[in-house]
Amino acid sequence: MASEKTLNAKNLAGLGAERLAALVLELSVGDAAMKRRLRLELASRSGGADVAAEIRKRLVTIAKARSFVDWRKIKALALDLETQRIAITTYVAPAAPAEAFDLLWRILAMAPSIHERCDDGNGTISNVIAIARADLGAIGERAGLASSALADRVFEGVVANDYGQFDGLIAMLAKPLGRDGLELLKAKFEKLAAQPPARSKNAERRMIGHGLNGPLYEDDFAVHHHTRMVQSALTEIADALGDVDGYAVLFSAQERSNPAIAARIAERMLAVGRADDAMAALALAAPDFRKGGHWPAWQRVWIDTLDAVGRGEDAQAERWATFERTLNAEYLRAHIKRLPDFDDEEAETRALAHVSQSADFHQALAFLINWPAHDLAANLVMARQGELDGNCYELLTSGAEVLELRHPLPATLMLRAMIDYSLIHSRTKRYGHAARHLKTCEHLAKRIEDFGDRRDHAAYVAHLRTLHRRKTAFWST
Repeated sequence: MASEKTLNAKNLAGLGAERLAALVLELSVGDAAMKRRLRLELASRSGGADVAAEIRKRLVTIAKARSFVDWRKIKALALDLETQRIAITTYVAPAAPAEAFDLLWRILAMAPSIHERCDDGNGTISNVIAIARADLGAIGERAGLASSALADRVFEGVVANDYGQFDGLIAMLAKPLGRDGLELLKAKFEKLAAQPPARSKNAERRMIGHGLNGPLYEDDFAVHHHTRMVQSALTEIADALGDVDGYAVLFSAQERSNPAIAARIAERMLAVGRADDAMAALALAAPDFRKGGHWPAWQRVWIDTLDAVGRGEDAQAERWATFERTLNAEYLRAHIKRLPDFDDEEAETRALAHVSQSADFHQALAFLINWPAHDLAANLVMARQGELDGNCYELLTSGAEVLELRHPLPATLMLRAMIDYSLIHSRTKRYGHAARHLKTCEHLAKRIEDFGDRRDHAAYVAHLRTLHRRKTAFWST
């Protein structure tokens, strides 16, 4: 049984309301954040309207502030914003969702002025804004706003999205916008597309930097930003309307030859059962895909499309070829899943043999550990120890943990690779990890009967001391 002195709700309630009130007032002296929270709690007793008034007043104060907020004060500002957000969703939204929507919108609209005067390198403020944006989407459906008014507001938000505070707004509010609201929004962005920023005269152009192709001018940047913003908005609207052709037509012929864009178009065609159109969209980008480069989406959608048009054997051949080229386990699993009984085991054996012979040692090791094929992973380490890169510490640390129970020697070799790398390159920040790895090696050595032509643990430690005796930071860890 908990002591009566234990700090918990039951024991504190036993002090009585008057005593607790006196204590709270005493503790709030000099604590502005606590006082604001108490005022919100008091306002909540008479309903959401009073709370909304308190929140609105506080948001106006925050918006008017101009002083710089450094890293030491950023948490206090984030807590203030979070307190207002919680009050909106807890007290205002249940009774007045339209009012709650407006208050959350104000928080998002304040984001640029807040970011401009803050040191938010850790994303503290951005996290609060992101949560407020999610709340806005959840409340939007209940707010009952007229589609035309909501379309106006969404348009304003997307255009003013300089800090990402309104990212994903169209998709988030597509349902409350409805088809009518989305069509109104579409018309607004189509009108905006026809009104790009004017370019300056040569003598008036302002250079803002240098790129690979030469000077970067402010007016060029403005035009490019305008084009990207409008296109992004119109593609989101097309998706929300389920307008596949409307989505595709937003891209130029040159853009459609890009494998990534072709994959996006084809994926939408597949979703509405237009496999032949998906195939045609992908074919436009096939030449660029075959030139090389990393185009995983095109390859994935191409295979799905082959299946959709009834070319299952070709799809299987593509899955296998992609696996052989990339060692992507998902393609191998998909290939094996579609094989007849008994053929799957033969295919897996052939695949693992291919992985073991891969020129990319670390990719092969990661594959075998994750598949899992731990015996083959251990064999790979033993056969190709010289290829271990001690800088691949994430793979080698997790891999050693996986192998150490049944394969202590390969696990030891992986740990030694990281120890050697840390010491040879004087990575002092890793010395603590290296020292722990050395302790693990000592433990594993008790289960290794034969080190073969490799140094046993005592000899390995002696070797380290000879080479790195002056690195006292490691030896004293």
